[in-house]
Amino acid sequence: MTDVTAPTVVCSRRRTAARIIAVTAAAALLATVAVWIPGVVGTAASVVLPWLGLVLASLVVFAFVRARRTLLLLLVPVLVWLLALAPSAPGFAATADGPTLTVGSQNVRAHSGGAASSAKQVAASSPDVIALIELDGDSLDAARSALDERYPHSYAVGTVGVWSRYPLTSADALTLGLDWKRALRVTVQTPDAEVAVYVLHADSVRPGQQQGRDTMLANLADAVSEDGAPSVVAVGDFNAASADPALGALRAHLDWVRPTDGTLGFTWPAALPLTRIDQVFARGLDVVSSGTVRAGESDHLATVTTFGL
Repeated sequence: MTDVTAPTVVCSRRRTAARIIAVTAAAALLATVAVWIPGVVGTAASVVLPWLGLVLASLVVFAFVRARRTLLLLLVPVLVWLLALAPSAPGFAATADGPTLTVGSQNVRAHSGGAASSAKQVAASSPDVIALIELDGDSLDAARSALDERYPHSYAVGTVGVWSRYPLTSADALTLGLDWKRALRVTVQTPDAEVAVYVLHADSVRPGQQQGRDTMLANLADAVSEDGAPSVVAVGDFNAASADPALGALRAHLDWVRPTDGTLGFTWPAALPLTRIDQVFARGLDVVSSGTVRAGESDHLATVTTFGL
């Protein structure tokens, strides 16, 4: 008598594995494609996007072990994921052949009492310009006490402030469509070049509430598109993950600065960074290096970027 039980069980297990792979791959594909949908869907998908790579990698391993015929099925979601992630992938540093400008930026977390330590620790990276975001009255005073001696040129408005080693030849408060000031523009006069620096504290994003942020990002894109400065830097808390479609208009006018330390540059939450919402954009400058550092008691990591002038 021939025993057909074992082959039948094996075939059943392979079919089950193939179904699991197919359903999970389809879900991963839909989640990846969602990153191109404007609004809340794209915003949520952009946060999840980098972590979908772990799901796809697990599927590839599972398929290799349990159902190799399904490996081709995974080709489409893997390629689509790579395409979606590409604009947010790590970059390569340029060589600094001449003068440089280093810009540090951090959301210091209002009412945390850590603005002074944040300012001092960001300053330990020796940036030429420091931008601090989510300042309240007490934290602004603390930051000034910590920075004014080393950074004699400063400007603050609303919840944002900037400190510079070099003179600021112009300074403007920006509302970017809101009814109060959460952004600014200054011109930093280095010995070698003028650089327009924008500092942004984008409106918060909550379920069903992201219009304020989207308005600010769109208006920032309009502002930099009309800015005649040959060199422009925009830093701050954008409250938008790197692949968020709300950053699309800004990417059309400025280059998104890629982390050069081999990571995706996640900045939030500081205890266990899961996404990058503190962004750096530039135009007319080469990126020498860009990374993140821990500073103070904030729930955001700081970004520190060096540009070749």
